[in-house]
Amino acid sequence: MKKITGYKELGLVNSRDLFAKAVSGGYAIPAYNFNNLEQLQAIVMACVETASPVILQVSKGARSYANQTLLRHLAAGAVEYAAELGCKIPIVLHLDHGDSFELCKDCIETGFSSVMIDGSHLSYDDNVALTRRVVEYAHQYDVTVEGELGVLAGIEDDVHAATHTYTEPDQVEDFVGKTGVDSLAIAIGTSHGAFKFKPGEDHKIRLDILAEIEKRIPGFPIVLHGASSVPQDLVQMINAHGGKLKDAVGIGEDQLREAARSAVCKINIDSDGRLAMTAAVRKVLDEKPEEFDPRKYLGPARDALKQLYMHKIVNVLGSNGKA
Repeated sequence: MKKITGYKELGLVNSRDLFAKAVSGGYAIPAYNFNNLEQLQAIVMACVETASPVILQVSKGARSYANQTLLRHLAAGAVEYAAELGCKIPIVLHLDHGDSFELCKDCIETGFSSVMIDGSHLSYDDNVALTRRVVEYAHQYDVTVEGELGVLAGIEDDVHAATHTYTEPDQVEDFVGKTGVDSLAIAIGTSHGAFKFKPGEDHKIRLDILAEIEKRIPGFPIVLHGASSVPQDLVQMINAHGGKLKDAVGIGEDQLREAARSAVCKINIDSDGRLAMTAAVRKVLDEKPEEFDPRKYLGPARDALKQLYMHKIVNVLGSNGKA
C-alpha cells in the first residue's frame, strides 16, 4: 500500500489563509516555478530577505525533469533553509497546470499542499466535472485547489495554446459554486512564455473583465498566469552574448501591480526568471570561455534570479513584509 505523505509533515502550508490575507491586504503572493537547486535557493533567499510568503510551483514537466521525489525533498529543505536564513516564511508547494485527476491525486499523496487542475481546454461542463472531482479528493487532505476558466495563448512546458479566450464573467459564479475551488485562474490578456507580444504593441490586460469578475465573486481569490514582463535588458544581454531571442515584450509591471491591489492574490512569474538565469550564464561563458565549473556560472545565475525576484516582490506584487 502506498504511503501518503501529508504536506504538514514537510512543514508546508496550503494557500487558504495566505490568499485571504492577500485579498484583504491588496497584494499578491509570488508563485515562482523551480526545476533545480539554484532556482530554489534564489526563490527562498529573495523571499526571506523581503519577508514574503511564497508559492513554489512545480509543473508536470518539472516533475519529469527533476524527479518528483527530489523536488518534494527540495521543498521540505526550503522550509528549513528559510528558518536558517532567519525568517520562517510560509511556503506552499503547488502543482502548476495539472492536466488530469491522476496527476493531482499523486501530488496530493506525495506532499503537495496545493494543486491546479487545468480543465480550460475542455468543454465547460467537462471542466466543471473534472475540477469538482479533484476538489472533492483534495479537500479530504486539506489541500487547496486552483481551477481555470478561459484560455491563455502561448507556450509553457506542456501547456500550448495558439489563441486567447477571455474568461466570461457570466460563468465564474456558477463555476466556483459547482466545483468548490479555492481559487480561480482567469484569462484577461496575460500570455504564457517569453514571446508574448510584438514590440510597438501597447498591450493592456483587461482590467475591466477583472473588475466585472470581482463583482460576481467578491473577495474570491483570483490568479494570473503568464505574468512575466520580458525585461528588455535581459533579452539584450542574452543576444549580446550569443543568444538569438526574437523581439518580444511582456505584461507591463504597472498593470500587474494594479491587478495585485484587487482580488488577484497569486501571480505566476516563470519566463522572466528563465531570462535572468540564461543572461547570467551566457555572460559568464562568453566572457570566460575557459570556465567549466558549473558553480561559476550557475552561482551568478542564481544571484541574478534572486535580485529579479526581490524586485518583483517589492515593486510588482507588494508581498514584502507579509510573511
